[in-house]
Amino acid sequence: MEETITNSPVVALSGFVAVIVVLLFLIARYKWHVFIALLLPIVLLGFVPTIDRTVFIEAFETGFGGTIQSIAVVIVLGTLIAEALRNTGAVERITRSMLRLVGKRNMPLALTLAGFIVGLAVFSDIGYIILNPLVHVAALETGATMGVMATGLVGSMQLTHAIVPPTPGPLAAAAVVDADIGLIILYGSIVTLFGSVMGWLFAKIAGPRVTSPPSEEYRGQTLEDESRQLPTLGWSYAPILVPLFLIGGSSLADFTLEEGNPVHDLAMFIGWPVFALGIGVLLAYFVAWRTNSAEDSSSLRDTWVENALRMSAMVIMVTGLGGALSELLKATPAVDVIAENTLDIGIPSIFLPFILGVMANMITGSTTVGVITAASLTAPMLTTLGLSPEAAMLSAACGSVIIKYVNSSYFWVCTSLSGMPLRSALVSYGGVTLVGGVFSMVAVTTLWGFGAI
Repeated sequence: MEETITNSPVVALSGFVAVIVVLLFLIARYKWHVFIALLLPIVLLGFVPTIDRTVFIEAFETGFGGTIQSIAVVIVLGTLIAEALRNTGAVERITRSMLRLVGKRNMPLALTLAGFIVGLAVFSDIGYIILNPLVHVAALETGATMGVMATGLVGSMQLTHAIVPPTPGPLAAAAVVDADIGLIILYGSIVTLFGSVMGWLFAKIAGPRVTSPPSEEYRGQTLEDESRQLPTLGWSYAPILVPLFLIGGSSLADFTLEEGNPVHDLAMFIGWPVFALGIGVLLAYFVAWRTNSAEDSSSLRDTWVENALRMSAMVIMVTGLGGALSELLKATPAVDVIAENTLDIGIPSIFLPFILGVMANMITGSTTVGVITAASLTAPMLTTLGLSPEAAMLSAACGSVIIKYVNSSYFWVCTSLSGMPLRSALVSYGGVTLVGGVFSMVAVTTLWGFGAI
């Protein structure tokens, strides 16, 4: 019989509710760093009466260590690729390619599609910082408002950043629930593309109705400005798409070929996220070498590694704590109580991680906290709920997008750089993240209903 940290459902439920309340309160009210805000209530849980502290320690260490060992290197590699794309100009090249693809008449759609691609690898706030001048120039050249031009981009970049690996949040959540990363990439891309298009349609409707003129400081610049040396189109896309194809190919091979088949074994190795993202890093380094002098590219590479390690550390540690919380929850009767009550009151099980993601994100303003918290709480219940790890992770991620408003750093980055009044930004940027998250969840629910996930 599996050991439990307590046999009392009341103690277990009360304890875990208290952990979540304290976590969200410390972040929202006192702005504590999420690592300390999550660690403190978890440790204090060990002082609750009837808790078996020996089992508690074992569960904490098992959950933390097991989660970290499966994802830490992958998160660092994914962050390295994002740093490379940011520093080489690949983000701008990808965006210009979308502008050429759909034409200047459809620039809001082009920026939305660019955000969809860029968000696969680059942190959404960094992506908007890079693209902000281009958005203003596009608005000035077409006579459009920033509400029309920027809203779809803001929504699509947040969606893929939150839902599709190799960005750290979805990678971490996939590790916590033990989901297949290849399937998450495949189905996550489908649902976020749908959500992005719906966000673009929202921008067409709401954008003209809010006050949001572009900045005159960009007057005179053009979309075709090539004063900065940019990498070629193929090399700009390669560090993103090659790893995704390798990881996706391994999932396809695992589904279609028997284990032991030489092709299967080779596909599984080259689609191993560490190998696939490692290839992406090498491609990114090659892009830097082609774009910059040898001395400059060497200096950039050193800077990328240091920045990537700093940026990755928080996500890795929070992911480990999420795994620990999940393991602790699994070792209590609370798992069955929550899952069975969810089913008894008639809520489709697919909506439980979604609701948890919405609550965590809206209170803390953090997509990463939202998806990791929701995945951690849902992971022990998957069997009782009848959910696959992939369905639970995608549902939690869709919830973690809803809704970006004044407690979100991404909201303020986009609002301040676009020069949009607060009321207009609440309608535009808050609205597009709501629309994108809801319609992405509609797509997830549809896939789940048909048994695809």
